[in-house]
Amino acid sequence: ILTMRGIDPCCGCTSRFPTISGFPGFRDRAHLGSDYGSPGGPAGISDQRADESFVIDFGLRMPTGLAFRDGALYVGAISLILRYDDIEERLANPPEPVVVKGDLPRDTHHGWKYLGFGPDGKLYVPVGAPCNVCEPPPPFATIQRMDPDGRNMETYASGIRNSVGFAFHPGTGDLWFTDNGRDRMGDNLPPGELNHARAAGLHFGYPYCHGGSVVDPRYGGEKGCDNGYEPPAQALGAHVAPLGVTFYTGDMFPPAYRNQVFIAEHGSWDRSAKIGYRVMLVRLDVAGKATSYEPFAEGWLKGQSNWGRPADVLVMPDGALLVTDDQAGAIYRIAYRE
Repeated sequence: ILTMRGIDPCCGCTSRFPTISGFPGFRDRAHLGSDYGSPGGPAGISDQRADESFVIDFGLRMPTGLAFRDGALYVGAISLILRYDDIEERLANPPEPVVVKGDLPRDTHHGWKYLGFGPDGKLYVPVGAPCNVCEPPPPFATIQRMDPDGRNMETYASGIRNSVGFAFHPGTGDLWFTDNGRDRMGDNLPPGELNHARAAGLHFGYPYCHGGSVVDPRYGGEKGCDNGYEPPAQALGAHVAPLGVTFYTGDMFPPAYRNQVFIAEHGSWDRSAKIGYRVMLVRLDVAGKATSYEPFAEGWLKGQSNWGRPADVLVMPDGALLVTDDQAGAIYRIAYRE
């Protein structure tokens, strides 16, 4: 069903750490999966399939962001960041959450809160623009960072319309993130973006300039694209809805994949011919410059009908790549076999 180059897929596996936050019909709950091994097989030997799914909490408002640190699970839910302490030992009886941050914007338009800890120990969270295109005040259209306890929040990067995925380069520690381009400019404009934040304080153009070269017809004006905005490291397809992104740090795939970028493209919703619904590979040279943008796994889109929507990607300790699908409610394991 899925096609990829030199890689074999395996469906339905996860680890005891969080990899997906919601399933169709259950957008108010946070889930964890556990793999105890193959029934009747040697103890502790994983069969790479989830044996149980635990509901950690319910009644949450669009929970999506998950992060794990010092034995605690962090969950982002629109205006809240919650922490569930000692979660691995309490899957069947989760603790009451600690409110790490309770005053993030409550807007649901582009309100999904992706979470991740950086190499600096800070907790990073994007705050999307509450519109298709507008000039919202901070913290909208930014990526924020804060201490693990929610204190000292600050803007790390701005000019970002709607990022729902980021990762830190395994060598440099730099932040890389996807951004969804604005709508209502036709089928082929503007491009989606893979961005590279080489330092704090950079502006990535929104709402004035899109994709490094497309001046916004309403807000571009004199600001245009020649005002020191950071261009994307790689322009992606228009309306592909790039979400999760990760660097390949495993040893299972051939060496050519090492430190290369995987992106989950959720797929278009307002394009006359659908596009996306795939996992893409962005290859980087030794200097960290993007050299190609190519399909890695596809098949969720058949003609103009899609049966799945990739949402996030995660490299497992054994080197396999997990792909979450929030339409089918599945997690796929992609492994390499000689």
